[in-house]
Amino acid sequence: MKVSLLGAAGGDVTGSAYLVQSERARVLVDFGLFQGAALAEDRNRIPRALQVRQLDAVLLTHAHLDHTGRLPLLARAGYHRYIHATEATIELTGLILRDAAHIQEGDAERINRKRLRAGQEPIEPLFRFEDVERLMPLWRSVDYDRPTEVAPGVMARWVEAGHMLGSAAIELTVDENGRRSVLVFSGDLGPRGAPILRDPAALDHAQLVFLEATYGDRDHRPLADTLVEARRIILQAVARKGRILVPTFAVGRAQQILYHLAALFREGAVPPFPVFLDSPMAAEASAIYARHVELYDEEAADLARRNSLEHDLRTLRICTTTEQSRAINDVPGPLLVMAGAGMCNAGRILHHLKHGLWRPETDVLFVGYQAPGSLGRALIDGKQTVSIFGERIRVEARIHTLGGFSSHAGQSDLIRWLGHLAPARPRVILTHGEDRGRKPLARLIREKFGIDAELSQRDQVVEA
Repeated sequence: MKVSLLGAAGGDVTGSAYLVQSERARVLVDFGLFQGAALAEDRNRIPRALQVRQLDAVLLTHAHLDHTGRLPLLARAGYHRYIHATEATIELTGLILRDAAHIQEGDAERINRKRLRAGQEPIEPLFRFEDVERLMPLWRSVDYDRPTEVAPGVMARWVEAGHMLGSAAIELTVDENGRRSVLVFSGDLGPRGAPILRDPAALDHAQLVFLEATYGDRDHRPLADTLVEARRIILQAVARKGRILVPTFAVGRAQQILYHLAALFREGAVPPFPVFLDSPMAAEASAIYARHVELYDEEAADLARRNSLEHDLRTLRICTTTEQSRAINDVPGPLLVMAGAGMCNAGRILHHLKHGLWRPETDVLFVGYQAPGSLGRALIDGKQTVSIFGERIRVEARIHTLGGFSSHAGQSDLIRWLGHLAPARPRVILTHGEDRGRKPLARLIREKFGIDAELSQRDQVVEA
């Protein structure tokens, strides 16, 4: 048996994809989009090693684009077997992929108008809406903690990962030639004690573990401290009657930020002011979250049953049309705008940044990871001039990074999760992390458990 690392390896954080091959089966775990760097365009293709028509199954850890974004390419290439995931992941993946197709088609149309005027050949988007729709008959939902046969000799079990609604780590049990092997794919793990979601579940046995290392070098700031800072920034912005722009991932992060805003308003820590959720996608995601209260932690489930969040967020306005989005520019502050994309690489947030970055009364709050090469990374790195829609914009706004909102486990939580598996002495491969995250984590794993964790390499083939 062997596992080919087709993404999120060698220092990459995005593009997650693992091909598991045994004598009787070929199973793909995740097939995500490379994001951030310009060269990602060239890498967002189907690797030759994949041999799409020979795949027996695709398994998903969760719905984020860097774990699901290349799935439409499989359907276009003739993949016709099942894609297994939790019910919430299936619903959210459909939402995310349709939005991605819409963005790519729009970007291609805009670029092609310029290419046409220049006498150049048009480009094609990576995938279209119809490619996403080809995936719909292939979905098969799975329950948490229930082993499911996904291919000959391959049983899979999904357990709570605490990263987003429906997220899971996947335990694969592979029987081959009288030998049984257990592989664990962490997916993206969430922090313990995060709002809304349940904590990651423990696994206690594996021969081979693929562990994410996005924040393997550090712990996030405590959420309580982050909320104190957020309240201070918000109060100052309200006093200035300024604008607060929050580049927000529409699925997961948007719901978390609304949860915290509701708490601030409910407790009287911040006087209510206009909050705009400028994202049809975030609105749909919130509806999906509302349908899956059974996946909430105890506190969030209680608030949902009492309709407390809806009452506390009376000043929330959801913008679905372009006209509603544009009209926000005419609303006097104070106000807060949440819009995607979370890394500022597309979406309505670009229009708000273009309108507000050059104004000193604007605050920009980053509440999630910003990949190298993204506009978001440029801003948090202190770049004083950026390009948006081909126009140079001077950055006069205040830029803030609030790491305590991260939906990724920090170093201590990663070590705690691996600690349940460590007594089995597994081989550990660190993926899904830059060198600054995975190298310190590897050192700590050696100190804590005496396990020499390996740093994954691009296109590496791991024999198990």
